[in-house]
Amino acid sequence: MAQEKKSAEALQLVVSELSKEEYGIPITQIQEIIKIPEITRIPNMPDFIEGVINLRGKIIPIIDLRKRFRLDQKQKDEETRIVIANIGGQPIGLISDSVSEVIRLSQEDIDPVPPIISHINSEYLSGVGKMDKRIIILLNLEKILSDLEKSSLRKIEKEIAADLNT
Repeated sequence: MAQEKKSAEALQLVVSELSKEEYGIPITQIQEIIKIPEITRIPNMPDFIEGVINLRGKIIPIIDLRKRFRLDQKQKDEETRIVIANIGGQPIGLISDSVSEVIRLSQEDIDPVPPIISHINSEYLSGVGKMDKRIIILLNLEKILSDLEKSSLRKIEKEIAADLNT
């Protein structure tokens, strides 16, 4: 019985890598993982917003997590992926160096974010997972974009979709 309760509390995460660090995204927020297609740039967007893609008729804004987290830039390669995640009810693509696996972490293996855990702003993080000798930084996707940025992206998405339909 106690074992059943522990597995129910486990968090399933997709592990992606950025700048040699592993980040966990709750699998419940992920729609799919794709290779990088052609990205259409949008003028006057913050530099971390790469542009948009057309994924099966749906316009998806693309965010470069390295730029958002102010990490050193790296050339995109065969391992680079876009994680299509649901952020505030909106699909958004997150560029990641690679996506390696799906793991389960129990709640007891997750600690609060220490103040100096990473060189990214800790407001984007929800905790730190420990798995064997690995540290997995848990992303809080709802905080990756401000409300203003989310509404701007929704507006652009609607405008582009309207243009495609005319």
